[in-house]
Amino acid sequence: MVNSNNSTGQPDVKYTEQDVLDYHSNNFPGNGKIEIISKTPVTNQRDLTLAYSPGVADACQAIQANPMDLYKYTNIGNTVAVITNGTRVLGLGDIGMAGYPVMEGKSILFKALGSVDAFPLVINRHNKEEFIEVVKTIAPNFGGINLEDIQKPDCFYIERTLDAALDIPVFHDDQWGTAVVTLAGVINSLKLVGKKFSDIKVAVNGSGASGIAISHMLLDAGVKGSNLNSVDRNGAIFTGRDNMDEYKDELSQRINPNKESLSLAEATEGCDLLIGASGPGLFTQDMVRSMTDDAIVFAIANPVPEIMPHLAIEAGAKIVGTGRSDFANQINNVLGFPGIFRGTLDVKATTITKNMKIAAANAIASRVSEEELSPNHIITSPTDPLLMPLEASAVAEAAMQDGVARFSMSKSEVFDLTLKRIEYYNATIAKLVPSRKNPSSVTSSS
Repeated sequence: MVNSNNSTGQPDVKYTEQDVLDYHSNNFPGNGKIEIISKTPVTNQRDLTLAYSPGVADACQAIQANPMDLYKYTNIGNTVAVITNGTRVLGLGDIGMAGYPVMEGKSILFKALGSVDAFPLVINRHNKEEFIEVVKTIAPNFGGINLEDIQKPDCFYIERTLDAALDIPVFHDDQWGTAVVTLAGVINSLKLVGKKFSDIKVAVNGSGASGIAISHMLLDAGVKGSNLNSVDRNGAIFTGRDNMDEYKDELSQRINPNKESLSLAEATEGCDLLIGASGPGLFTQDMVRSMTDDAIVFAIANPVPEIMPHLAIEAGAKIVGTGRSDFANQINNVLGFPGIFRGTLDVKATTITKNMKIAAANAIASRVSEEELSPNHIITSPTDPLLMPLEASAVAEAAMQDGVARFSMSKSEVFDLTLKRIEYYNATIAKLVPSRKNPSSVTSSS
C-alpha cells in the first residue's frame, strides 16, 4: 500500500500497484486510458457520403487550393503529438516503449485540462539526428509538438533543431513546463516575503533539462546573473570550467561573472531562494539555516524531494514547494502545458516565445490573490476551473504581440472559447465514464 499521508492539509492518497494496473486496463471497449471518438455522426448513407467518399473530395480540393484551410476542415489545428524516444522516462531511465503509459497519461491531461487532442508517440530512435528526421516527417499532421522524457543533452539539441525547422510550436515540457510553473511559484513567494527579483540571491541545484531552463527563466524575469549560481555535481558553473557541455557553457555566459568555484553548501549560503531540480536528499538543514530570513526552498525532485518540507521548515524556511501532490505548494508542469498549448493553437502560433512562457507564468501566479497568499498556498491547483482559460488567453495575446501568431483572436475570445471547450469535455466524459467503470458487466455475445 502506498500512502501519501501528511500534515499539510493536502488529500491523503492511498493506492496499491494493482490499483494502478487496473486503472490502465479493462477499460471498455479496450485497454489503456485514451480513445478516439467521432465529433460528427455516421448513422446513415448521407453521413457516410459527407464523411468519406465521394463527399470528402470537396474538402480535399478546398485544402489543396488553400493550404491554411487544413485548419478549417480538419482537426490538425487542435492536435499535439506527445513524443519521446523513451530515453529518460520519469525516474525509470531508458525504458523505450515501456514509457507509453506516461505519454498516454500526458495526452489525457492535455484533453481534460486544455481540450487539446494529444496523441502519444514513442519513436524508437536513440540517435538524435534520426529522431529529428522522424519527427520532421510526421510534424505536418499536428498543430504542435510536445517533447517528453528525452535524455540530456540530446533534449536541448532536439528541441532547438526542430523548433528552427518546423512552422509549428515545439516545446520540451521537461524544460520549459517545469520552468514556467517554477517561475509562477517564485513570483507569488516573493510577493509574500516582500522581495524583488532584482535583489534576491539564488542557487539552483541541478543542471539538467529543468535546472538549466529554470535558471534562464529566472534571469529573464529579472534575477541578476551575479546573484545566481547553478550547481552540478562538480560545483558552481562558470565560464571556462571543466566538465561543461555547450548548454552549461551557454548558461555560464549569463551567471557567476567572478567565476567562483563553489560547492552546493557554499552557493546556498546567504541565498533567498534555493531550487532543487536534482535528486533526493541533496539539501541539508544546515544549508537552509545558512539562507536569509524568509527563505524560499523549492525541492522539486520527484518522487523524493531534495529535502522533506517539515525538515526545511524546522531549519527556518518560510516557504517550501515540492513536485508532489501530497504536500502543499506543488510545483508541477501540469499547471503549464495544457494552457500554453491551448493559447498557442488558438492563434496558430509558429513557435513558443520567451514572452509567451513568461505570460503563462504570470497567469498561473495570478490565480492566487494577495489575500489568499500564505506559506502553504503560493500556487493554484491544476483543477482550478479558470486557470487554463486565463493562461491560454495570456499566451495567445503574447503570441500576437510577438508576431508569431497566424490568426488573430481577442484575449476575451480565447478565454471564453477555452472555458466552453473544457465545459464540453467535462459534460461529455461525465456521460461516458460511468458506463465503463465495470466492464465485467458487459455481456459478450460469444
